[in-house]
Amino acid sequence: MNLKIVAGAAGVLAAASFAAPPAQATEGYFSHGYGAVNKSMAGAGVAAGFDAMSQATNPASLALVETQFTFDVTVFSPDRSYTVTGDPSPLGTECSPGVDCFGLEAGSFDSDQNYFYIPSLSGAYEIDDSASWGWALYANGGMNTTWNEPAAGVFGDGRAGVDLGQALLQFTYAQEISPEVYLGVSPIIAVQRFKAEGLANFSGMSSNPDKLTDEGYDWSYGYGIKIGLQADIGAGFSFGAAYQTEMFMTDFDKYSGLFANGGEMNIPATLQTGFAWRAQSGFIVALDYKRIFYGDVDSVSNPLAKLDTGTGVLFGSPGGPGFGWEDVDIVKLGLEVPVGASVRLRAGASLNTNPISESEVMLNILSPGVQERHFTAGMTWQIGDNHALNIAGMYSPPSSVAGPNPMELPDQQTIELEMSQWEATLGWTWTF
Repeated sequence: MNLKIVAGAAGVLAAASFAAPPAQATEGYFSHGYGAVNKSMAGAGVAAGFDAMSQATNPASLALVETQFTFDVTVFSPDRSYTVTGDPSPLGTECSPGVDCFGLEAGSFDSDQNYFYIPSLSGAYEIDDSASWGWALYANGGMNTTWNEPAAGVFGDGRAGVDLGQALLQFTYAQEISPEVYLGVSPIIAVQRFKAEGLANFSGMSSNPDKLTDEGYDWSYGYGIKIGLQADIGAGFSFGAAYQTEMFMTDFDKYSGLFANGGEMNIPATLQTGFAWRAQSGFIVALDYKRIFYGDVDSVSNPLAKLDTGTGVLFGSPGGPGFGWEDVDIVKLGLEVPVGASVRLRAGASLNTNPISESEVMLNILSPGVQERHFTAGMTWQIGDNHALNIAGMYSPPSSVAGPNPMELPDQQTIELEMSQWEATLGWTWTF
C-alpha cells in the first residue's frame, strides 16, 4: 500500500473524527484501550500483540502480526453530573482581603452531549520473517462537557464547558533483535483541538482575559515517540514494556489566558509493562501495569491553589493554575478464550487511581475525569481465511469525588463530581 495513500486516508479520518469530537474520559482523558480487540481486554496486552492496532499499546508487537488492515468505530456515552450543596455567600462577601467569594448555584446538574462516535484504523506490513512496519490512527479525549444548566451558567456566564480532542498518527518499525525478542519504534504525530466557553467571570484572574474563553476552536500540533520491547521468556510466558514520551505540542494561542505557560498543553508521557501467558489450547491471560504522567504537564496538573491575584500568578501565566490532575496508576487484566476454530471470546477489567483530588473539584466541573473501574467483554469471529469481525463493550460504573468550593468561605459549599460510562465498538480485520 502506497504511503501517500495511507497518509492521505489518515488525514481524512482525522478530520472526520474531529467533526464528531471524542470524549473518552476513561483513564483521565486517555482511552482504556485502542481497537476492538485491545478494548475488549480492558487495554491489557503489552506482552501479547493481537492485531495491527496492538502497535498503539506496544510497537514491538507489530513484528508478530501478519500483513493486515483494521478498522473500528466506537460509540461512547459518558453520563456526567455535578452537585453543589450549600448556598453561595451573598454578593460582595470577601473570602480573603480584597477578593470576593466565588459561589456556585446550589443543585444537581447534568452535562449534555452524551453520545460520541470515534473511528480508528491501522495497518501492518511484513517486510520479511523478522521485521514489519505499520501505522495506526487513534484518538484520546476527555475534557469534554456541555453545561446548559443552571440557566445563569455554572460560573455565571451562560452555557459553560470545554472540549479537548486528540488524534495520534503513529508509524512503526518492529524488528526481531534476537530469537523471540522484539523491539519496536514509533514516531508519532499528534493533533489537538480545544475550545472553552462560559468562563468570563474568571477574567480578573487571567493573565490575558481576551484569550480566556469563547474563542471557538483552536488547534495544536506536535510530536513524540513510543518505543517497546516484547520477549518470550519460556513456558508460555512473555514480557512486554512500552514507553511513550511526552508529546511536545504547539501552544493554544487562543487560550493563552487559560492554560498555564501561555497556552501550553503537551500530551503526557505513559509507561506500560506486563506479562502474558499463552496455553497450548490458545487461552491467553494478560496482566499489565500502566502509568500516565499527568503531573509533568503544568496546565493539567498545577493545582488551583497556585492562583494568587496579589502576586500575579494567574490563569495563563508561567507556572499558573491548572486542573490539579495527579499521575494515574492502572492495573489491567485481560483474558482470551478460543471457542472452536473461528471464535475467540474476551473479557477484562482495569482499576485506576482517580486523577482528581477533593481540593480540585471546582475547576474540574469542566473535566470530571473521575473514572476508576472498567469492565469489558468482546469477541472475534473469523470469517474465512482473510476477514474477522471484532466486537467490544465497556462499562464503567459511577465514580465520584467531593470536596469544598475553594473560592468560598470554609464549610460554605461542597461540590461533588460524578460520572459513569458505557462504550460499544465494532471492528473489522482484513488479513492479506
